[in-house]
Amino acid sequence: MSMTNQTTRQPLDRRLLRIGAVLLAAPVMANIDATSVGVATDTLAESFDAPLSAVQWVAAGYLLAVAMVIPAAGWASDRFGGKRVWMFAVTLFTAGSLLCGLAWSLPSLIVFRLVEAVGGGLMNPVGQAILARAAGRDRIGRLMSLVSIPVAFGPALGPVLGGVLVHEFGWRAIFFVNLPVCLVLLPIAARLLPAERDARDRGQRLDLMGLALLSPGIAAAVYGFTSLGGGGGAPLVAGSLGVALLLVAGYVVHALRGAGTPLIDLRLFTRGGFAAATGTAFLLGASLYSSMLLVPLYYQQVQGANALTAGLLLTPQAVGAAAGAFVAGRFTDRYGPKYVLLAGIVLAMAGTVVFTQVTASPPGWLLVCSLAVRGLGLGAVMGPNLAAAYSSVEKHEASRASSAYTVMHRVGGSLGTAILTVVLQQSLAGAPPGPASSAGFGHTFWWALALCVLALVPAAFFPARRATAKP
Repeated sequence: MSMTNQTTRQPLDRRLLRIGAVLLAAPVMANIDATSVGVATDTLAESFDAPLSAVQWVAAGYLLAVAMVIPAAGWASDRFGGKRVWMFAVTLFTAGSLLCGLAWSLPSLIVFRLVEAVGGGLMNPVGQAILARAAGRDRIGRLMSLVSIPVAFGPALGPVLGGVLVHEFGWRAIFFVNLPVCLVLLPIAARLLPAERDARDRGQRLDLMGLALLSPGIAAAVYGFTSLGGGGGAPLVAGSLGVALLLVAGYVVHALRGAGTPLIDLRLFTRGGFAAATGTAFLLGASLYSSMLLVPLYYQQVQGANALTAGLLLTPQAVGAAAGAFVAGRFTDRYGPKYVLLAGIVLAMAGTVVFTQVTASPPGWLLVCSLAVRGLGLGAVMGPNLAAAYSSVEKHEASRASSAYTVMHRVGGSLGTAILTVVLQQSLAGAPPGPASSAGFGHTFWWALALCVLALVPAAFFPARRATAKP
């Protein structure tokens, strides 16, 4: 047996799995928190006697703050150490959750959500970089696939848990439920997470010009896409996206010409594996987040389900994603990411096709099975794609790579959601709720299918075999 094959089967030891579990628990809570808030929108409007246009900033402000803080995650991790930054992020998220639960007005809730978002935005990229360093290239595929299993449940569990909490205990419980989990995690993380003592980047200055260009540019893009999906006026949308384009273009010039280490190193995108992984992440983010909006709306507006029932009906997709992630890791480390990714995308496409035919009123069991197949495909893609991104960079580049990957995934999600929201609004124009609106949903699901098809393009550029570990 060759040395490469022996390394491929290097086991995932208990300590590594424990590190993964700790690093994953807090971001999962943040993910559930973000998706739970949508269920409480009407309740918040009644509680604060505020219009929905104002209440929506509880969610939109969170997304904007996350978009602004992610680019700085790589620098912070290199400068202060991943462990310190991650624990600071969890502490900030915990404090923000407590303040949100104690909020006395809508403006105070929006401000406290921004505090919560800074912690929530840092946790995921910093935690992923710590995991990538701890696992190494030979175990990254299996580890990332395993840790993506609970992540897949977050978007499906959030509306269900949020519905139960709001119904039984009120909207404040959505934020208070984070406290015991995070308070238990912090002392465990202090003892378990590896301390990073590599001082090579400890003196690296923050790229202030890059931060001033990229973070507002990404936030403007997310705001523009959100306004587009929310029916914002054409001047507002065009202005936001125009500002985003100018700022991001300015960052590209700055990063390529400037001295020192840029906030996000654009040279990473010259590597075929990393470029393919981030391109796939962008399109899969668009497909995943838009479907999390589209499917519950279909069940609510066409089939008359309430919010809790609609959330429960998404469970097959979450279960499928968990199964796909579990199986994909083994195949990725053994055969490479390319064929696993392509197979996963094809499965996601197959699970979407039935929803394009909702005008014909397919039976409920067929929709359930289709969601499970779609989840199986998405789960098979998430972990291997993330692992491929980290396998394409050196160990010391993991923090910056994580920031770049997360930015692409989030912006893709915002764009996909905006596009499908606009398409759905136009398709439903004049159609009353109920079976009469099924044609509009069927038309919009064709767009969701197209996003899956587009993801095949960057996935086709992945290497056919996994990269051989460096000594």
